[in-house]
Amino acid sequence: MPDTADKRCPWCLSSELYRDYHDSEWGVPCRDSNELFELINLEGAQAGLSWITILNKREGYRKLFRGFDPARVARMRDARLEKIATDPSIVRHRGKILAVRGNALAFLAMQEQGIDFSDFLWSFVEGETIQNSFTSMDEVPVSTPASLAMSKALKKHGFKFVGATICYAFMQASGMINDHLVSCPRHAQLS
Repeated sequence: MPDTADKRCPWCLSSELYRDYHDSEWGVPCRDSNELFELINLEGAQAGLSWITILNKREGYRKLFRGFDPARVARMRDARLEKIATDPSIVRHRGKILAVRGNALAFLAMQEQGIDFSDFLWSFVEGETIQNSFTSMDEVPVSTPASLAMSKALKKHGFKFVGATICYAFMQASGMINDHLVSCPRHAQLS
């Protein structure tokens, strides 16, 4: 996007990693259950932090949490998780680290009940990307009734670190909501 770089959403302009993420990943519809599992856990790790912090540590998370394969994560022992909690390649927050295994167990329990994780999540937007038309970052909400409903449903299934604000950020990142500003070339590309 070299010709239109100055028109990108302003939140991504502080680093090349942020720009690349914005230009190639953020808001692109994802329907792969395992990729959505990774993303919901990374969004949970972000709680109280900036997304760039998590992007900078994403490869560390992928390595330590076995590529976010729910079956492999669910089998992780307490001793392994305690060791992970000391690794500087991720955010060392014990509660968030333990939540990944708990979320894997919840994911697998949903699968056993015949619930497809992707279909379940996309149901909160009726299976289609919500196309917003915001012109400034001030207009973008931090949560919506849909993200609150998703949060409550995920918690009911046993997920942790999935509050309404985290769910909204997840919905934006996974392409359930197009919150690129209308001035950003990605808005039209993803419409």
